[in-house]
Amino acid sequence: MKLAKMAVATALAFAATPAFANPQVVAGATVYGPEGNEVGTIDAVSGEVASVNTGSHVAPLPMNAFGEGEQGPTITVTKAQLDEMMAAIEAEAAAKLDAALVEGAAVTSVDGQSVGTIASVEGDNVVLENEAGPVALKREHFVASENGLTARFTAEQIAQAIASSQAGA
Repeated sequence: MKLAKMAVATALAFAATPAFANPQVVAGATVYGPEGNEVGTIDAVSGEVASVNTGSHVAPLPMNAFGEGEQGPTITVTKAQLDEMMAAIEAEAAAKLDAALVEGAAVTSVDGQSVGTIASVEGDNVVLENEAGPVALKREHFVASENGLTARFTAEQIAQAIASSQAGA
């Protein structure tokens, strides 16, 4: 998701209006594009990011990407353009994950701990081998970044999953 935030933010920041508090940017607001056409709805606002749901994607956009319009908040791209950007970001992330998610790859947790290596990958099923034993995870539980392969869990959560699987065996 961080990759998505950075890429969309960068794409929109060049054409965005200067940063200011826009009272129109609130959860539930309809967002409009450059020709006045509906782009999507704001699902949530958290800090300096608003999540715009186009119906196909949820795009995290920086607050300075929004302008004020007569109908509501505006952005400088159309729904189709925003969907294309998000699809490209997702495709790039999937390709990076495919390249990184291989047998023997080292894995860290979201809290930065080394949690083992990939023992096997079969479709969406991934076995992570930890010093305490193996644990079965799904492809969606991993993200590839410039820092390597990361499981979307803390080291403690992975340890608990291993303990649970061993207790049930």
